[in-house]
Amino acid sequence: MNKPYTQADMDAVSDTPELTDEQLASARPFSEVFPALARGRGPQKKPKKVQKTLRLSQEVLDYFEATGPGWQTRIDDALKHWVAEHR
Repeated sequence: MNKPYTQADMDAVSDTPELTDEQLASARPFSEVFPALARGRGPQKKPKKVQKTLRLSQEVLDYFEATGPGWQTRIDDALKHWVAEHR
């Protein structure tokens, strides 16, 4: 497992100076500076999902969140399985 970089690690290898307030104030969006290189996200490869507000019990939420990244997808998969079993 890779350990995360510390600030000391970054300071040791970084030779790029921090931007000044003036430089930050004059910054422009990437798409404005390089319009030919800027592109949108593109079409989704998977079917679109619909955003809804859903109330879940704390027990269910705690269980799925404890399984790590992707927990929302696992809830969706569990509900799809339930629907398939109850059609």
